[in-house]
Amino acid sequence: MPKLKTVSEFTGKWFALIVVAAGALALITPDTFSGGTPAVPWLLSIIMLGMGMTLRLSDFAVVARRPWALLLGVAAQFIAMPLLGLGIANALGLSAALTAGMVLVGSAPGGTASNVMVYLAKGDTALSVAMTSVSTLLAPILTPLLVLWLAGEYLPVDAGGLFVSILQIVLVPVVLGVVLRLLFPKIIDRMLDALPLISVAGITAVVVLVVAASAPTLLSIGALIVVAVVLHNSLGLAVGYGIGKACGLDVASRRAISIEVGMQNSGLAAALASVHFSPAAALPAAIFSVWHNVSGSLLASSWSRRSIEPRPAERTRESTRTTTE
Repeated sequence: MPKLKTVSEFTGKWFALIVVAAGALALITPDTFSGGTPAVPWLLSIIMLGMGMTLRLSDFAVVARRPWALLLGVAAQFIAMPLLGLGIANALGLSAALTAGMVLVGSAPGGTASNVMVYLAKGDTALSVAMTSVSTLLAPILTPLLVLWLAGEYLPVDAGGLFVSILQIVLVPVVLGVVLRLLFPKIIDRMLDALPLISVAGITAVVVLVVAASAPTLLSIGALIVVAVVLHNSLGLAVGYGIGKACGLDVASRRAISIEVGMQNSGLAAALASVHFSPAAALPAAIFSVWHNVSGSLLASSWSRRSIEPRPAERTRESTRTTTE
């Protein structure tokens, strides 16, 4: 198990580079991976099962303690990112398929790597976990409705089909993972070290299959779609932080909301686009999978070097502890 933990930590640390290298390989030799697109939803289901295994019921306690911060963050997630995706796609004149893909990425719930980034950034990790969990549970309803509303004029949108797919790919595996941890906590705890490795392998495979299936499109408009994704992610990070600051949240909460809003479950978006639209529509999600881990790591590294003031309640506890000592 120590070796497995070491390998898992290594892949987590170099995740962005691994995905870039795998995507480049798929772009160079797309025929090697052709025909693998149907496996994308299954790969993501495995990843979401792993996410469910990492959750405890106590992770949702922040809902009762600080509902305002949670509601603010989730609202920003499902309002800012879909509108930003549509606005950027229109501004850059992207095709109908790519526009639908941008909207789909924006309408996805929070990314599974965001909790790690928030922790490294000295943000409010409990708020981050709660936001990821709640946005994931809301995704079966909100994601299809948002895509239908914002992308329906570009491509036919089967909202009912999206709803069923998200139930199958996300909700059922996550709930199953939570239940397994409740029923077999000791066994699942021994498996936790392997979960980051499984997630990295799964996302890498998703990126490879999507890039291989849409290699001609990526080669023809690669620079433009990269610019679109970088803008989408960067503006999401900025808007998330700005909303938290405007509403008077502490710095740790702002950092959590920023990263949660800016980092999307792009694997889910890629799977849905592959099943319900086209390989080209999955391109924004595939590129987002790479870029948001790069930007998230850079931002977390920068923030981790800046000290922050504790929340008032924490200052009170610290003062009481000092007095009693």
